[in-house]
Amino acid sequence: MIILAFDPGLERTGYALFDIQGSKYTLGAHGCITTPKTHTLEARLHQLYEAVEKIIVRYRPKAIAIEKLFFNINKKTVIAVAQGQGTLLALAGKYGAAVTFLTPSEVKLALTGYGNSDKKGVEKMVLMLLGIKVAPKPDDVVDAIACGLAYCTIKKFAHL
Repeated sequence: MIILAFDPGLERTGYALFDIQGSKYTLGAHGCITTPKTHTLEARLHQLYEAVEKIIVRYRPKAIAIEKLFFNINKKTVIAVAQGQGTLLALAGKYGAAVTFLTPSEVKLALTGYGNSDKKGVEKMVLMLLGIKVAPKPDDVVDAIACGLAYCTIKKFAHL
């Protein structure tokens, strides 16, 4: 089964594809979709929509994991992330992919065993689990990979 994981945002949206076969998973395409601050909101959301749609059409994920919005003091940031999430949800609905939201604490707990781990601790586990030495950049990509790995871990143990 192909799953697609996201760390949503308006300026940067990290994504990571995983192929899950039983209890095994393989990281596939991953990267970051960026939208220029100089463009209008509607143009940026449209750009995000088109970029994500290309990924979905090419890989046909059956499930989408999205890091859930956490409340932040900066209302402008929260609204922008929510708009990005809405774009992802619209595409999931259009292409029939089941959506799972994972909170940052759930991702951290699934990967490190501690729901309040810092970013470095999560990154270290991502590198270890994937057997790589250098983390992809920017951090949004690592966050999307972490979300996908957490999804794989949670789904694996859900069947026990």
